[in-house]
Amino acid sequence: MMDNFTLGSPDGERAGDGGPAEAARPSGKVPSVEAQFREELFAAGVPEHLHDWLGTYGIGALVVKMGIRFLEMSPERTVATMPVEGNTQVAGILHGGAHVVLAETLGSFAAGMHAGPGRQALGIEVGATHHRAIASGTVTGTCTAIHLGRTLTTHEIVMTDEQGRRLSTARLTNLIRDIGA
Repeated sequence: MMDNFTLGSPDGERAGDGGPAEAARPSGKVPSVEAQFREELFAAGVPEHLHDWLGTYGIGALVVKMGIRFLEMSPERTVATMPVEGNTQVAGILHGGAHVVLAETLGSFAAGMHAGPGRQALGIEVGATHHRAIASGTVTGTCTAIHLGRTLTTHEIVMTDEQGRRLSTARLTNLIRDIGA
């Protein structure tokens, strides 16, 4: 079984944890948190203009574990892919929760970009309908804004297979608030 844990580390260990990936570094130095996250951002396909925003937080351990890779990022439309392998349930098909993780990731990043500096997006409602199973390959999630308001955003996220067939449809609503509020 494949684990999509850490980019560039076949044993699933994060940089800086003292494991083999760290020991193999020529300098033996542990990179700063920002440097670790910047590597993570590049590997996940996050555009460079968003690195300052995400440089101190990264993309999140679950996003890394799931193998999500961004193709397009804006408040109005965010697109990413996720492998089926490593994200399946016992019957060998993509786990329903994996669909929702991809959906919430896309909708939350889009809402966060809309929120802007000094504000944050907090998911308050998510729902999904599963239309078709998938047992191998790659899933593409396309997140489209339905409403971009001052305090609420709503996005529809459609997951499709490599042939463009709809696998699931989700809707996510985020509350926008000032950081520390």
